[in-house]
Amino acid sequence: MIYIDGDNHIYGRLSTYVAKQLLLGEEVVIVNASKIAITGSRKFILEKFNHRRNIGSVRKGPYYPRTPDQIMRRSISEMLPIKKTKGLEALKKCKVYSGIPKSLADVEFVKIDKAMNTNATGFITLGDISKILGENQ
Repeated sequence: MIYIDGDNHIYGRLSTYVAKQLLLGEEVVIVNASKIAITGSRKFILEKFNHRRNIGSVRKGPYYPRTPDQIMRRSISEMLPIKKTKGLEALKKCKVYSGIPKSLADVEFVKIDKAMNTNATGFITLGDISKILGENQ
């Protein structure tokens, strides 16, 4: 089982790493999803997420998540073959939390070097995006 601390990781790179590990049969737990960063222009990123939220209708969808943990989980699921049994089984092995739950307080967390946000100047965190989208927490 892999325990990942999402603080200061890049959204897309972490999603691809986790999706590959899930397909290999690993169980993955990600904490601090609200501190995961999306690099790029803040204005462009917010427009992109608002556009996704405004597509469709309330009754027919598509339903796009507002909380940081669900945004991250959806990003991982879109990188898996979700219409096949292999992809569904892989997604069931993934747990994502916005903060650190009390049950995982004493666990040693891993940082993924390939996915770290080392020198990006323009970025926004999933926590900031969810507040702007109107998170209900």
